[in-house]
Amino acid sequence: MFAGAVAGILVFVGLSLFVFARVEEQDVFCTSCHTQPEVTYFDRTQAAAPVDMASEHGTYASRNPKLANTRCIECHSGAGLMGRAHSMVKGAENAVRWVMGTAGQPAKLTVPIADENCLKCHVDTPMETDFDSHSHQYLAKWQAAATDAGGCVDCHTAHTLHGNASVGFLNQQRTLVQCDRCHVALDVAKPAVTE
Repeated sequence: MFAGAVAGILVFVGLSLFVFARVEEQDVFCTSCHTQPEVTYFDRTQAAAPVDMASEHGTYASRNPKLANTRCIECHSGAGLMGRAHSMVKGAENAVRWVMGTAGQPAKLTVPIADENCLKCHVDTPMETDFDSHSHQYLAKWQAAATDAGGCVDCHTAHTLHGNASVGFLNQQRTLVQCDRCHVALDVAKPAVTE
């Protein structure tokens, strides 16, 4: 009898996780609890032309069909089964807070977007040495040299409207701060800016 009860509980938990995983893949589910500003970010993905990196990913079909209709969970979960499981646990915690009425709005990002989240799709990031993309070539070296080194989202912000679409929605001022940090840590001269 005890084994049957345990088996029943395991089946229930397994089915619940499966259903939650399916529901969690829907952006509308995310925005039902994460209201503002997340609803605004989601609404931008429906725009005809991208205005930030999140809407670029949501409307990517015209430029890169492989990345078309990227969903919130794809950027907000790590790589592999463990990355997905971790996001499901955080999602379940958030759902419990929402049901209990203790969810804070706007929701705070408690698990920063790691480089691995980006590299799940962007393994073919350009490694040119021109000014606009040489940082990709030296990012790993900087991260090895400095414990507080930045990563993808320190230059490429997803939900801000002040970036340049032609270079992955980079904001020049924000990116130059990261350039300075990297060049100081690696003790190398900055390349000349060419127009």
